[in-house]
Amino acid sequence: MPPAGLAVDVGSVRLRNPVMTAAGTAGHGAELGAYVDLASLGAVVVKSLSPMPWPGNPAPRVRPVAGGMLNSVGLQGPGVARWLAEDLPALEATGATVVASIWGRTVEEYARAGEMLAAAPACVVAVEVNVSCPNTEDGDHMFAHSPSATAAVLAASASCERPLWAKLSPNTPELVAVAGAALDAGAEALTLVNTLTGLAIDLRTRRPALGAGRGGLSGPALHPVAVRAVYECRSAYPSCAIVGVGGVSGALDAVELIMAGASAIQVGTATLADPRAPARVLADLVHWCELNGVTDIAGLTGCAQRTDAEGGRGDRTCPEGPR
Repeated sequence: MPPAGLAVDVGSVRLRNPVMTAAGTAGHGAELGAYVDLASLGAVVVKSLSPMPWPGNPAPRVRPVAGGMLNSVGLQGPGVARWLAEDLPALEATGATVVASIWGRTVEEYARAGEMLAAAPACVVAVEVNVSCPNTEDGDHMFAHSPSATAAVLAASASCERPLWAKLSPNTPELVAVAGAALDAGAEALTLVNTLTGLAIDLRTRRPALGAGRGGLSGPALHPVAVRAVYECRSAYPSCAIVGVGGVSGALDAVELIMAGASAIQVGTATLADPRAPARVLADLVHWCELNGVTDIAGLTGCAQRTDAEGGRGDRTCPEGPR
């Protein structure tokens, strides 16, 4: 398959292929460079950054569970300024396409993080706005559980002067409404989804196993949830760009998300077990396309949404929205 057959558009951003890393699983810089040619990926999405250094949650932070893992790392990071000075140069030197990820506890913190990224080099092609964080201005309710709070964050994050991707939480029945608010506030794409909230008990201590109590469930168990979220948002907003993430460990997982409506996908938890996972998924995806006669991967996006006359299943779980 010619290289052009792998190119995809995520909003206004053209990527060489649809396979990216997922925020929080590939480090802040070129950590995976010893295992993967980072320039060969669609993009490297770095761990979420706040405007200031952040220590994260108390240990223990990770817990294996059936079907994946729970984590409560708590968005530990160096802050945007140190990332620009200390981590990004090595990543830029690899030739990678970079997507920065930001978070904050207040709308103002998102605005500050965006402003600090405005001076980033051209290798940073987009900013993924992680709204799955506690909103301390609203009693620690998650931004992504509120259409209005999500819209406020996206509007504030425009200070980065780059395309915005809204990373949304599956922990709300209002996901489609929140997605619409993000798009109306300026998001070029939706990243679906972040982790599900879970809890594990240490049977020895009879207490929560993670230092912060609850954690985020990721891995294979999250995959059907991500497929559902992508499918529903594609149904509601047929023309929006979507990045699918959740339980991608092989080409078939990637293809399923693309058929549900994703333009591109991210590999996350699989990378923690095998740092070569993003490259392997990409190679397997190329092989799958060759076996199935697919010469343009973008042509698969949303094919599960098409009517029977167009060659698809024809069933929709959500009414079409205004996009």
